[in-house]
Amino acid sequence: MVSPTRIELDNLEKGLKQVLMKVCRALGAAGGRAWLVGGSVRDCALGRATRDLDLEVFGLPTERLLEVLQQDFALDLVGRSFGIIKLKGVALDVGLPRREISVGGGHRDFTVDTDPYLPLPDAAARRDFTINSVYLDPLTGEVADPWGGLQDLGKKVLRHTSAAFGEDPLRVLRGMQLVARFGLTPAAETIALCRDLDPQDLPAERIFQEWSKLLLLGVKPSHGLSFLADCGWSSHFPELDALRGCPQDPSWHPEGDVWDHTRHSLDVFAAERLADRWEDLVVGFAVLCHDMGKPATTSMADGRVRSIGHGREGARCARIFLERMTQQRELIQAVLPLVAEHMHPLQLFGAEASDAAVRRLATRAGRIDRLVRVARADNLGRPPLPDDGFPAGQWLLDRAARLDVLAGAPRALVLGRHLLELGMETGPLLGEMLQRCYQAQLDGEFATTEEGIAHASALLTQDSSDPPDNQE
Repeated sequence: MVSPTRIELDNLEKGLKQVLMKVCRALGAAGGRAWLVGGSVRDCALGRATRDLDLEVFGLPTERLLEVLQQDFALDLVGRSFGIIKLKGVALDVGLPRREISVGGGHRDFTVDTDPYLPLPDAAARRDFTINSVYLDPLTGEVADPWGGLQDLGKKVLRHTSAAFGEDPLRVLRGMQLVARFGLTPAAETIALCRDLDPQDLPAERIFQEWSKLLLLGVKPSHGLSFLADCGWSSHFPELDALRGCPQDPSWHPEGDVWDHTRHSLDVFAAERLADRWEDLVVGFAVLCHDMGKPATTSMADGRVRSIGHGREGARCARIFLERMTQQRELIQAVLPLVAEHMHPLQLFGAEASDAAVRRLATRAGRIDRLVRVARADNLGRPPLPDDGFPAGQWLLDRAARLDVLAGAPRALVLGRHLLELGMETGPLLGEMLQRCYQAQLDGEFATTEEGIAHASALLTQDSSDPPDNQE
């Protein structure tokens, strides 16, 4: 079935569009027909910019397809066994229609059978969701929509394309981030199918990629988490699943349990992203994980629900959660202190904390600017409480900027070479003296290297004049 609907490519970057048209014309002249398919067609139908293009070419065997493409482009053939050819330096992948035949129960237990003469509806059937199974001929503007993807897109419905959906359990997590990105309502039959799937054999980094898309692209990440729970998949992420039903003090958290609070906090974060991938990824995961310590620390005290020490416990849980899906040490090490310290901006503000306390917080949290983003999402993720602008955040940002610790801990002014010049020898005592000097620097006892060296010299003089511990 071919839909008369026309999809324009107006939001496609000019240079990429020129390459696309060149490739399609060359393949057409060779007797093939190239269709744009997948997320790029979906995005163009919504009038959104798109960067990565997927072409599916009918009517040309693999060798002839390669012959045509190699005339004008350098090719990356790493994905050739899966029917995918990448154009080097261009965000354009070229593939052949294919069947993926399951030969076992695992994620990798399938074979790929490319068939350039496969009927288009059969090729579309292997795609995950109907909204991603719409085909567009860039040369003619013709649209092929055999599974009703445009209708579902118009109604904001997320529906699996066919029974082949179940061959790749990762599609459940893809559904999670698509729901969050496009405000979709999952079809009941799709949720039912997802409940029967298991992520056991999925590669960890593929799982991480879908969570990253939820945090970096989701307009309402809360909807993605709800989809996950409805599909029964929150149980596969136990640190998150434990948040469901975990109570909170209703006077401080009228929105509900910790799960509801985390969902609201993620939506606050998403509305204030910086469009800096790394910074948003670090802060997004910190917001997702910030209250993971509450289930283990929540109890009733004096008639109120309390979660004493949940920040530190949350960092422990967050490490387990993150290490299960990624080995990116830099990311994990950036997220954990934000989880551990997320309560401190509000606590320091209420206590009118000293400069020393702010400096010490910077040494523990890593970056005050990131910490304030996490704390702000935490504070504002409590509807129907009114948005008070989170004055604690601005107060801490101003203090940290004045103390030059906004983007990291203070740089140590007294170094090992300074102590060696004062006559100390390498060894444990030198390390202890460096720590004493750094703590004194945090306390504001000196502000320059010269003052720090003088401070270290005074400590050495004092130590040499103190009697041994066993003498009076």
